[in-house]
Amino acid sequence: VPLDGGRFATSDLNDLYRRVINRNNRLKRLLDLAAPDIIVRNEKRMLQEAVDALLDNGRRGRAITGSNKRPLKSLADMIKGKQGRFRQNLLGKRVDYSGRSVITVGPYLRLHQCGLPKKMALELFKPFIYGKLELRGLATTIKAAKKMVEREEAVVWDILDEVIREHPVMLNRAPTLHRLGIQAFEPVLIEGKAIQLHPLVCAAYNADFDGDQMAVHVPLTLEAQLEARALMMSTNNILSPANGEPIIVPSQDVVLGLYYMTRDRVNGKGEGMVLTGSKEAERIYRAGVAELHARVKVRITEHEKRDNGEWMENTILVDTTVGRAILWMIVPKGLPFSLVNQALGKKAISKMLNTCYRVLGLKPTVIFADQIMYAGFAYAARSGSSVGIDDMVIPAKKAEIIDEAEAEVAEIQEQFQSGLVTAGERYNKVIDIWAAANERVAKAMMDNLSTETVINRDGEEERQVSFNSIFMMADSGARGSAAQIRQLAGMRGLMAKPDGSIIETPITANFREGLNVLQYFISTHGARKGLADTALKTANSGYLTRRLVDVAQDLVVTEDDCSTFAGIVMTPVIEGGDVKEPLRERVLGRVTAEDVLKPGTADILVERNTLLNEQWCDVLEENSVDSVKVRSVVTCDTDFGVCANCYGRDLARGHLVNKGEAIGVIAAQSIGEPGTQLTMRTFHIGGAASRAAAESSIQVKNKGTICLNNAKFVVNSGGKLVITSRNTELKLIDEFGRTKESYKVPYGAMMAKGDGAEIMGGETVANWDPHTMPVITEVDGFVRFTDMIDGQTITRQTDELTGLSSIVVLDTAERTGGGKDLRPALRIVDDKGNNVLLPGTDMPAQYFLPGKTIVQLEDGAKITGGDTLARLPQETSGTKDITGGLPRVADLFEARRPKEPAILAEISGIVSFGKETKGKRRLVISPVDSSDPYEEMIPKWRQLNVFEGERVERGDVISDGPESPHDILRLRGVHAVTRYIVNEVQDVYRLQGVKINDKHIEVIVRQMLRKATIASSGSSEFLEGEQAEYSRIKIANRQLENDGKVEMTYMRDLLGITKASLATESFISAASFQETTRVLTEAAVAGKRDELRGLKENVIVGRLIPAGTGYAYHQERARHRQQGEAPSAPQITADEASANLAELLNAGLGGNDD
Repeated sequence: VPLDGGRFATSDLNDLYRRVINRNNRLKRLLDLAAPDIIVRNEKRMLQEAVDALLDNGRRGRAITGSNKRPLKSLADMIKGKQGRFRQNLLGKRVDYSGRSVITVGPYLRLHQCGLPKKMALELFKPFIYGKLELRGLATTIKAAKKMVEREEAVVWDILDEVIREHPVMLNRAPTLHRLGIQAFEPVLIEGKAIQLHPLVCAAYNADFDGDQMAVHVPLTLEAQLEARALMMSTNNILSPANGEPIIVPSQDVVLGLYYMTRDRVNGKGEGMVLTGSKEAERIYRAGVAELHARVKVRITEHEKRDNGEWMENTILVDTTVGRAILWMIVPKGLPFSLVNQALGKKAISKMLNTCYRVLGLKPTVIFADQIMYAGFAYAARSGSSVGIDDMVIPAKKAEIIDEAEAEVAEIQEQFQSGLVTAGERYNKVIDIWAAANERVAKAMMDNLSTETVINRDGEEERQVSFNSIFMMADSGARGSAAQIRQLAGMRGLMAKPDGSIIETPITANFREGLNVLQYFISTHGARKGLADTALKTANSGYLTRRLVDVAQDLVVTEDDCSTFAGIVMTPVIEGGDVKEPLRERVLGRVTAEDVLKPGTADILVERNTLLNEQWCDVLEENSVDSVKVRSVVTCDTDFGVCANCYGRDLARGHLVNKGEAIGVIAAQSIGEPGTQLTMRTFHIGGAASRAAAESSIQVKNKGTICLNNAKFVVNSGGKLVITSRNTELKLIDEFGRTKESYKVPYGAMMAKGDGAEIMGGETVANWDPHTMPVITEVDGFVRFTDMIDGQTITRQTDELTGLSSIVVLDTAERTGGGKDLRPALRIVDDKGNNVLLPGTDMPAQYFLPGKTIVQLEDGAKITGGDTLARLPQETSGTKDITGGLPRVADLFEARRPKEPAILAEISGIVSFGKETKGKRRLVISPVDSSDPYEEMIPKWRQLNVFEGERVERGDVISDGPESPHDILRLRGVHAVTRYIVNEVQDVYRLQGVKINDKHIEVIVRQMLRKATIASSGSSEFLEGEQAEYSRIKIANRQLENDGKVEMTYMRDLLGITKASLATESFISAASFQETTRVLTEAAVAGKRDELRGLKENVIVGRLIPAGTGYAYHQERARHRQQGEAPSAPQITADEASANLAELLNAGLGGNDD
């Protein structure tokens, strides 16, 4: 292509090829001339470099650059990266018949409609219009039709109306983070140039009307139109696929309007009237006889559907308000009045829609949602709610609270100057003081805002919930939150520096009073950091979603039931005294793996293979079932894909999942979509967070019965229980046998009450010293010192204040020559000097003392069981960063090993310590069945949780720290690692208030576990130590079992999501993900073939995907392949096809209600 200036624009490849040809020809000539060896060698090297550069520029040596100093684009660069062949052309294509425009609100639209500008529709539907014009004989040729459309003749608009009727269009808003980012609507022609969007679908699109743009696409073929209407219509996507809650939920104005409408006011105009029904309520409100908030009695008729389909009527007189009675008019038959008879906030409205969907189904819910929206808008307009500066009421107590805090800070400052507290303590205390002051101001402000005193009908004063506009907006959930009101009318509070540490001078002013220059400057830090964080977060979250989609994309539901008995046990999530997630939330929509028995009996409550719906969950709750074993995708036995029973309910539809559902992609989208809401930062522990670190007691909140799990204990002379086991768990059981609270009890804790004891709420059950680890005797007797030689293994120290002397065991490094091999210990003997045996064993009771232990007994002292023999000071762990938010989720899915992971016992047995080296201790575990002991070297600075002679089980924690998922899988198995990843990921999301169903995370875990390493190959052709696809190993083993040969054994492997994506069987999918050249060269060398099982491979080669509606097509093709016949398409005419389609649509797939 000639450019101006006499140069040529040419592909980079031409340059690279030219180089190769030139050098090749020159080499030929040099060889013909028999040139000196050194010149030929140089020329050969240059030819090699030219060929390398053509294939992959910059892989070897410097990249060859063109005239503009930019490296030339080689063959490998053509296919890799975001702009390469795979991601640009094969996985993402441009489409015609699409347009984009700005969106505006369409509050009068029905849920299945969108407003489409006429000009745009004319352009989008051109082919249909041309066809119709010719068909009617209004235009003789396509060219004539084109002219008519260009002139915009009147007849063209009539034809456009016909064409557009019942022809859905798809609206998409970038970024499409989940499948609800593209939905189908019926277009309504409008004037103007902006697309109108129904307000209720904004949540799914994450759209707002501050200038967002959306794209319109037209489905052309009949199949495409049918799919758009039956699957993608906005009315069919009421529930979110991530958690099964309604996603079509009113927000902002609508919520405010409904809240205002359903509030009650003391002594409102018309209070005490008795009305015959909703119609009369509306009449007296419109006539101005009563106001919306007046408390009245109304006659209400509720309908309930019987099992036989008849309606049962129930008429009652209800105390309610005029507004609620009016709202009752739009509530569909079959819902109870109690749903409306409350001040409706966002949560209550969501619950109302959810109940409607579960009880009445799709169609009534859609109509109801629309009606709710219209009512909400109308009454929000009538309410006249607006924000004025006087609505931000500053509490009178504020000045006094701040003065108190300042006095406390000054006192701490004095203590610091006189050297009583360290700089770090001072900083933490100051921040604690200000944080507490901020809470107090906020509380005073909210108390002040949320209620007001009014005079009631009897002339007495009465408190009622306030009608302050700002408070109503926050209380209803329409906009704003207590935290934001706190900044408007309380105090702005503590701010963070750009590095995340907290500035110790808080902003005591609020926005109503106004900030001074210094306060304003401090505020800018936080605001700017927020913006920078958001930008980072978006990119990171997008990359996480991409990796998740890539690892899970080929997981599709392929059969109905794999009839496995495996599953995972679900229990409620309890942290400390709070039930974070009740059992019903966790098992709803899952299938039981075995019969659920009524607690304490052998009666079957729920049969195996039952899909637990809302009714079944009620049954479980009534019988206070505490744990249920449910089927899970992780334990599903299907070879390629998953079975419907192991997955359970399709959350977006509310019934058992269909075959062909692409659950992998849904899971990836559900986890990735809220990613942008998670935080990016790693938190430094400072101030408020560090107080929780040193817990020293357990105080229960509810009354109930104590239940101790895997606890060993001795009763000391004071009659208290002393815990001598490591991972003791204390649960509080209520009278129905349900676990209410759950705590970890450390070694050496003293408990006032034992297992099975009744306890009142607020009682302290256990306490311990958080800073030392005791050594506790389990037997009575006298202490004998062993190997405790003053000056060699121990030193004596006398406390100056108290004059008491104590013995300190020296660290191995500090001991002199003779003391290095000695093992100081305390032995317990009886009065005759014989060793006392540990209860239940034939081992003498002796306690080895690690370095730095403090002993406060003398040789020969008398002791009783449960006494503390010695104390080991615990160094308080320094300020470790807590990784939270998005990086934590990415770490979990990438299965990264933490820096200093917990050390777990590899086998069960008795612990002893072998010979120490310079920096490490040798830990030996000898199994009880006297097979080979296991040895491990552990760095000295690691604090061990076990003493010599203690028995550990495989997978017990020997040294604390963050657990590595690989260790959990190896030592505790698949269930444990699933539980660990699911709970840890959920913790991060729960902190942000995001609900995701467990099964999505389990789907990803299944994909992380899809490889296994062969331990012994049996009679198979696999090699020992080879890593193979788990499903292939299972198939091979089944074959071997059938042939009566030796099966192979294997260990499951946990791969991070990036590794798992690259290790997939399909090289096409792996190549399109990352490291394109490496994947393709390896595949070419190994001569791999791609079965085209996943979705991505099929998209790239241009076939229908084997999921969704393409699943049936692929099944059909497979059947024909087996029968060895070519599939013949049934021949029908276009008219027949459209007739069939019309029948289908009329049969109830339509979005119209007329």
